[in-house]
Amino acid sequence: MSADDDLAAQFESHRSHLRSVALRLLGNAATADDAVQNAWQRFHRTDTSAVENVGGWLTTVTARISLDMLRSGAARHEAPAGEELPEQASAGPHPEHVAVVADSVGNALLVVLDTLAPAERLAFVLHDVFAVSFEEIAEVLGRSPVAAKQLAYRARQRLQGAPSPATVDTGRQRAVAQAFLAAAHSGDFGALLNLLDPEIVLHADTMGQQMGSPGQVRTAAAVAGVFCGRAQGAAVALVDGLAGLMWAVGGRPKVVWELTIVDGLIRRMDMVAVPESLADMTIDPG
Repeated sequence: MSADDDLAAQFESHRSHLRSVALRLLGNAATADDAVQNAWQRFHRTDTSAVENVGGWLTTVTARISLDMLRSGAARHEAPAGEELPEQASAGPHPEHVAVVADSVGNALLVVLDTLAPAERLAFVLHDVFAVSFEEIAEVLGRSPVAAKQLAYRARQRLQGAPSPATVDTGRQRAVAQAFLAAAHSGDFGALLNLLDPEIVLHADTMGQQMGSPGQVRTAAAVAGVFCGRAQGAAVALVDGLAGLMWAVGGRPKVVWELTIVDGLIRRMDMVAVPESLADMTIDPG
C-alpha cells in the first residue's frame, strides 16, 4: 500500500464521524461534505506522523473549518432534504443533561442549535454530543478551557429554555480583577504577586503575539513583570459572565484578558485579540 493509500484509508475510517460532527455544526449536508473534504485536504498535506490521536486531530480540524464557515455565514442552517442526522456518538459526561440531547436527535436539533452563536453551538455540540474535552474545544475556539465550559453551559441553558443562574461569585471575581488592575497601573509588584497563583499561566493568541505579547508566560513573578506599570488603558469587564480585563478603542474591544480566578487568586490569564474570537464574546464593560 502506498503512502497516499494509507492516508486515504486512515481518513476514510473517520469520515462518518467527521461528517456527523460537521452536519450537526453546519446543519446542511452539502456544506458539511465541503467541510469534510477540506479536512481531508489539510490531512493530506500535513505531516501527522507525530500525531498520536489522528481521530481527535481530524475532529479538531473539521470543527475549526465548520466554525469558520459558521462565522462567515457560509453555512445554511437548514435540515438536509430527505436526510436525518446520524445518532450522536455520545451524550457527553453530564448524565443530568442527557435528556436535552436525546430529545433533540435529528433535524429538530438543528432548529434549536440555530438560535445559538457559533462559539456556543460548537462548544455544546462537541462537548455534550461528542464528548470532546473543554481543553480541545478551547484550542478550536482560541479561548480558555474555562471560557469554553461557560459557552457550553450557556448554550445548554438556552436549549433548556432556562435562564443561566450565577455559578460563581462575580462580585468577588470583579474585586480581584480590580485589585490586579490597580496594582498594575501603580506598578506595585508585591501587590500583583499577592493576587497571582504561584503557577499561573498567561497565554496569548496569535493576534496577541503579533501585538508583542509572548505566547506563554509562567509563574507569578514573570506574569507580574509583564503587567507591572502597564495595562494603563485596560478596564475591568464581564466576559461571558466572568470577570476579566478589556482594552477598547472608541468603545470597541480590541483585547480581552480572560481570567480564571480560584480561591481569590488568578490562576490563568488568556489574552484574546483575534477579531473573530472577540466577536463571539459577550462583553459587559459595566
